[in-house]
Amino acid sequence: MIKIVTIVGARPQFIKAAVVSRAIARHNKQSSKKSSPIREVIVHTGQHFDRNMSEVFFEEMQIPRPDYHLDIHSLSHGAMTGQMLEKIENVLLEEQPDFVMVFGDTNTTLAGALAAAKLHMPVAHIEAGLRSYNRQMPEEINRVLTDHLAAILFCPTRQAVKNLQNEGIGQEHSPGGKGGSFPFQGPHPKVALVGDVMFDSALYYKKYASKPNFEIPPEFILATIHRAENTDNSTRLRSIFNSFDRISQEIPILLPLHPRTRKKMNEFGIKTANSKILITDPASYLEMIYLLGKCILVMTDSGGVQKEAFFFEKPCLTLRDQTEWLELVEHGYNRLCGAEVEMVYEAFIALKDKRHSFAATLYGDGCAGSKIVDTLVHA
Repeated sequence: MIKIVTIVGARPQFIKAAVVSRAIARHNKQSSKKSSPIREVIVHTGQHFDRNMSEVFFEEMQIPRPDYHLDIHSLSHGAMTGQMLEKIENVLLEEQPDFVMVFGDTNTTLAGALAAAKLHMPVAHIEAGLRSYNRQMPEEINRVLTDHLAAILFCPTRQAVKNLQNEGIGQEHSPGGKGGSFPFQGPHPKVALVGDVMFDSALYYKKYASKPNFEIPPEFILATIHRAENTDNSTRLRSIFNSFDRISQEIPILLPLHPRTRKKMNEFGIKTANSKILITDPASYLEMIYLLGKCILVMTDSGGVQKEAFFFEKPCLTLRDQTEWLELVEHGYNRLCGAEVEMVYEAFIALKDKRHSFAATLYGDGCAGSKIVDTLVHA
């Protein structure tokens, strides 16, 4: 029996964890004497605690219920990470897992990796190797430190592998390929190019897309804003909404509003009376899939939504100055436009009528979850 403690806390992590949990269930159903079954213990830190950002995901995506809920949220970065570190350590001492699995680049990710590494428990980092090279982003700090703590690094893209190699991390292994066995050898990190679990998720859940219970324009842009670099900066956030005002004169904008963004809008006195900007509560994952399928273009500062736009063959404007997903920019599917009104509008004009083939294979074959499980079983 292999025991894995999976640590999640934020919306994107629930989506990614669902893919791996489903792959674990398939493995256990097919396991034999030659293949050890896996017991997964799920820890929810509570980083996202709003029902639309957390609870609904476990319901609609059929993710196994957390074995531990730490209820840590609404704190500064240091306080949140510190409390998570303490409580996760207690869980790990109790469970004594063979692997500790973390996802992405949140405070939950870093706290899980730190707790495990200090207890000499091997960390498996899913979505490893991403870099924006902007150390002002808390996510960049989290992902860099986690990669340097991890024992097994599961990369979604070839560029992610190259980023790790440039930092002297690990030797690459191809799961199920010519790389052969995948021994875990103490402190020596291993790198596996498995593809993107978010692509697995999009393929699986597309058939379960759910229409939201609010009015949807026949033609619209889907927008999301939540990154601290935008929400914590009154000038940038105000400029983004000014760009929404301008662009919505041509195409309505549908904006499922993140709680952090709503709070900051109130704090900064940012309001919009523009009826062509439809602001709603956060959408569930299955509702977002529906909206991604129906929209004509995406505007976002989310790393995950940038990829989901590509999965659903929609051009994307990224309201940031850097992105971890360089391949989307290089292939012309995505344009970085920052937050300044003229730059955002120019990028919108450049993309809105451009036709894309979306033929490039950038994120694997849709089997990342199975490759991750196979790697861990043979570690």
